[in-house]
Amino acid sequence: MKTDLTDTTSSKINKALVLGRRAIGTPAVGMVLTLVIVTDEENAYDALKAANEASREHPSRTLVVIKRVSRGPRDRSKARLDAEVRLGADASTGETVVLRLYGEVVDHAQSVVLPLLLPDAPVVVWWPVNAPVDPANDPLGALAQRRVTDTYAAEQPIQELTARADAYTPGDTDLSWTRITPWRSMLAAALDQVVCEVTSAEVEGEEFNPSVELLAMWLADRLGIPVRRSASGGPGLTSVRLETTCGPIVLDRPDGSLATLSIQGQPDRAVALKRRETAELIAEELRRLDPDDTYASALRFGLERLDEEAATTAPAEAVETAVVVEEVAGATEVAATGTGTGESAKRTARKTPAKKAAAK
Repeated sequence: MKTDLTDTTSSKINKALVLGRRAIGTPAVGMVLTLVIVTDEENAYDALKAANEASREHPSRTLVVIKRVSRGPRDRSKARLDAEVRLGADASTGETVVLRLYGEVVDHAQSVVLPLLLPDAPVVVWWPVNAPVDPANDPLGALAQRRVTDTYAAEQPIQELTARADAYTPGDTDLSWTRITPWRSMLAAALDQVVCEVTSAEVEGEEFNPSVELLAMWLADRLGIPVRRSASGGPGLTSVRLETTCGPIVLDRPDGSLATLSIQGQPDRAVALKRRETAELIAEELRRLDPDDTYASALRFGLERLDEEAATTAPAEAVETAVVVEEVAGATEVAATGTGTGESAKRTARKTPAKKAAAK
């Protein structure tokens, strides 16, 4: 059942919801939360489709806030609210209200959303694209217990992670973090099978994918080890290699669907590790409404600290080897000609800082 309301108010939308529930024979409200989706017209369809699929597990009232951009100054000065109320089969197991805001009301979306929230029910706000730098201080984000963003959809995903860390507030989360839940579970289970110490790790994945950085920071934060990030052709995360005192542990997923877990002294095992759809990610986030302390700890570890620690471990032996080789070459030159002492010493002195700087 669909009801279109033009130039309406929140009070009329609530009345349409009540009349719609009576018309389809479900006067009671059976939703467990309110999901507010803040998006644009281009991404509204995909976001609403994912929310409807997630509502089969979490029946909710879904409010889609679309801020329309008025082209002319006369249109921008006029405030208007259009709404589309969907109930029954058109809204999966919950209720859906699509709100289109025009003019000055665009800057006061919270005043439209607030009367439509379910009473005494948690509120989750999700920005599929164009999330604010500080979600907790956003007028709509301030209404919610949980604020969901997606740095993968940002213009500069890696820089966005740093901004998220600086502005983190308990209740913030990221779908890029949700995407690595199966990887974290699999790696934790693999480490439970061996009794050894992890010395270093390497995470491999496509460029500009914040999930790769988040997984690397999680490993570095939880295990206290240097973690190197390397690029691959994807899709997404492709491999994680843990160096341990008992031999390497490798989780490799080259095709985005099936992974292979290799542990020293054990046969290789095939593991289902497919890339999940947005609906599955949102459904997972709606299962918990308390702050995610593990995500906060990994996010605050810092990309700069991750790069520095990874760069100063593995290359160290190579630097020392290069210095030794240079010194041997200089000594050989001196022994052969007797004239290479000064040049070799200067060349060695110049070479050593250069390699250390490159390592950093």
